[in-house]
Amino acid sequence: MASLAGQESSATSNRDVITADGLGIEFYRSRRRKLSLREMVLRRENTAPTETFWALKDVSFRVGPGEAVGLVGSNGGGKSTLLKMIAGVLLPDEGTVKVNGGVAPLIELTGGFLGELSARDNVMLTAGLHGLDKQAIEERFDEIIDFAGPQVRAGLDMPFRHFSSGMQVRLGFALITTLDEPIVLVDEVLAVGDKDFREKCYERMETLLAQGRTLFLVSHSEPDLRRFCTRGLYLKGGRLEADGSMDDILELYNAKPA
Repeated sequence: MASLAGQESSATSNRDVITADGLGIEFYRSRRRKLSLREMVLRRENTAPTETFWALKDVSFRVGPGEAVGLVGSNGGGKSTLLKMIAGVLLPDEGTVKVNGGVAPLIELTGGFLGELSARDNVMLTAGLHGLDKQAIEERFDEIIDFAGPQVRAGLDMPFRHFSSGMQVRLGFALITTLDEPIVLVDEVLAVGDKDFREKCYERMETLLAQGRTLFLVSHSEPDLRRFCTRGLYLKGGRLEADGSMDDILELYNAKPA
C-alpha cells in the first residue's frame, strides 16, 4: 500500500471513529448448476467446484472525527463492500473494523427501506431503528418530507416500491442526513437525482461537515470528491492501494500504467 502525505495525522489520532485492521471478506462465486428433477429424485449431487474470491483483503486504515474521506477505484474494487462493513451490514472473515459512534448509511438506492411499507411507515421505522423516539420522529417528519419534495409528500401512503428511483433517493437522503449519527456513508446514489436536488444534497453535506460529522463518500465524480473530501482511499482489486490527500489519490488513480 502506498502511503501518501496526510495519512499520519489520522493514523496517530487517539480519537479515531473508524479503525480497520487487516480487514478482509471472502465471497463465493459458485459454478454449481441447478439439479434437474431427475437428479434430485435420484439424489445425485452436483460436484462442480465452488470458487471463492476476496472482495477485500488486508485493508487497514484509521479515520478521525470530522474527516471527509473519498473512496475511489474501479467497479468491483470493493468500495461498496467496505461501506457495508463499516455500517455493520457485512461481517469480516479476517481482521476487524471498529466504529465509535452511530452510522447513517445511504449505501443503496432504496436506503434500506422495505418496498411493501409506505414511505411514511419506512421513515418512522428507520428513524426508530436509529434511536429516535416517536416524538422526535414526529418533530422532524415535516423537515424530512419537505427536503424530499412535493412528489414524495404526495405519495407518502403508497408502497415505497412504487416510487421512482429518483423519489427513492430523495426520501433516503432526506431521512439519513436528518439523523444525529456522527458518521455518514454515501455510495454513489446521488447520481440518480436531478440537478436541482443534487445541489440541495451538496448543501446538506456541507452543513453536516460543518457540524463535525465524519463523511465517507463513494463517487466516480471527481468534482464531488474534490468538493467534499480532503482525504482519499484508493481500493484496487480489494486491497488498499493508497491512502493520502484527495488530490494525490485522484492523480494516482488517473495515472496511466507505464
